[in-house]
Amino acid sequence: MKKIHAIITVIVLIVSGIGLSFMLLQTMMGDEYEPKEPINEKIKLLEPEYDSNTSVEQALLERRSVRAYKDEPLTLTEVSQLLWAAQGITDPRKGFRTAPSAGALYPLEVYVVINNAEGVAKGVYKYKPHEHELVKVKDGGVRDELTVAALGQTCVGDGSMVIVFSAVYERTTQKYGDRGIRYVHMEAGHAAQNVYLQAVSLNLGTVVVGAFKDDEVRKILNMSDEEHPLYIMPVGKI
Repeated sequence: MKKIHAIITVIVLIVSGIGLSFMLLQTMMGDEYEPKEPINEKIKLLEPEYDSNTSVEQALLERRSVRAYKDEPLTLTEVSQLLWAAQGITDPRKGFRTAPSAGALYPLEVYVVINNAEGVAKGVYKYKPHEHELVKVKDGGVRDELTVAALGQTCVGDGSMVIVFSAVYERTTQKYGDRGIRYVHMEAGHAAQNVYLQAVSLNLGTVVVGAFKDDEVRKILNMSDEEHPLYIMPVGKI
């Protein structure tokens, strides 16, 4: 029994020593042992306008694909309005959005690459429709990387901001099966047209880009594995 007690005592001393050493090392190393904080910078967007001097008919008449932009910053008002047009909430109680969605399942996610906007640092952000805010997911500019991923289309890098639509197909296919994929693509078209028309109203230019390397875009924007990029829309002043 004495031998057993002696062994137990030794084990306790060893474990205690390891714990003490770890605590001492942690103190010496400081924050290096702390988990990295995720980027959680949030930007509250401005309330959208519900009226303008441009009628729907006029916006439809003037809608064009524009690939050349001035090297000028967008205002936060313009950024806010474009994102509301893309996927903004129009009925807070029911959660309805500016674009129709099969079964109101809303499979689309919206990313924003800020290259040149007043009061907004360069980086990749995700738009949160219900909060009408941006949440940063990546620091710094990615215009060159995104241009390469879009097969060298220079308009992608020239935009003061770039809206990227992605989709989580499972949100729709769990109800509609494989046909739900078609519904998701329809919805992306609805949302993109909203951005086009809103851009006309703001005297801005945009174009839809569908030719790009999916995996590269997903990596550049820090998308989750379940998301599939569908559209890239650079926006700038004309």
